[in-house]
Amino acid sequence: MTNAPIHELSERARDVFRMVVESYLDTGLPVGSRTISKLPTVNLSPASIRNVMQDLEEMGLLSHPHTSAGRVPTEGGLRLFVDGMMQAAQPSQEERAAIEARLERGGPIEEALAAATAALSGLSACAGIVLVPKREPVLRQFAFVQISPVQALAVLVGNDGSVENRVVDLPPGISPATLTEVGNYVSARLSGLTLSEAQGRLVEEIRAGKAALDRAAQELVARGLAVWSEDGARRPVLIVRGQANLLDQAAADDLERVRQLLDELEGKEEIARLLDRARSGQGMKIFIGSENKLFALSGSSVIAAPYRGGDGKVVGVVGVIGPTRLNYARVVPMVDFTAQALSRLMA
Repeated sequence: MTNAPIHELSERARDVFRMVVESYLDTGLPVGSRTISKLPTVNLSPASIRNVMQDLEEMGLLSHPHTSAGRVPTEGGLRLFVDGMMQAAQPSQEERAAIEARLERGGPIEEALAAATAALSGLSACAGIVLVPKREPVLRQFAFVQISPVQALAVLVGNDGSVENRVVDLPPGISPATLTEVGNYVSARLSGLTLSEAQGRLVEEIRAGKAALDRAAQELVARGLAVWSEDGARRPVLIVRGQANLLDQAAADDLERVRQLLDELEGKEEIARLLDRARSGQGMKIFIGSENKLFALSGSSVIAAPYRGGDGKVVGVVGVIGPTRLNYARVVPMVDFTAQALSRLMA
């Protein structure tokens, strides 16, 4: 049977359903009628609660994992709870301070994003994820260090202080002196430009005869710049922190699901594509279990929110991945606050 809309549930059914979900999210255990009947605000007998839970099961909102066990919410039930019943709890002052402190350390933007993701992971007890803005590094310095007769290490220093190395093949006729000449040329003539701008400038200067480099050196510069452009297009732009949080005590009885989730986290490009879907929205995206094919096997949830650059446009996505048994009321506002903090950082 398909899941019932919230307005089709009686007040008694809504109350019982909410208590079952909240108890399950808190303990991770199936919830029985006696557990609900002992709550201080409940004035129903265990038998009456069992009848309501049976009705909720027939509606597709609860399931009965074992013959003698209580009920747990289905993925559809969790979706109904998150969309229509959850009362979000704003992050505490300590939680907000912990996230903001990670963003105030300075350094390259990727380091700040990784730090914020680690803080979010620790506070939510999930794996933290952030989709890094797709942006080209701006050249400050560029050098080649020969490592064999046919290969050199291309070293790029960005304006943000980042340093990256790539191995490139050397064209014939390149001497150590030429490598030094090429590095000096790039640092002097192309510094302050993005990779695409540097490639365009190089083409213009070669065409105009202003490159002051022989053909072999020109080829090496073009090859060195291209290796970053090609790598950047393929590189996963996803940072994942806190996978160990997924191995908590509650996971002891469900290790296969956790193993599957950790395997899925290795596929960063797939997750990056999933998070890209959150770019198009104006706010929070919540994917619960098999609502997304990527996490259908592990039964995991993703909570993600976009963050914006100085022009107000969405530049990335931050969020968490964890079991469907998440404290959604606490984690959703926490992800939202982190996205707002990153937007202030990027402004």
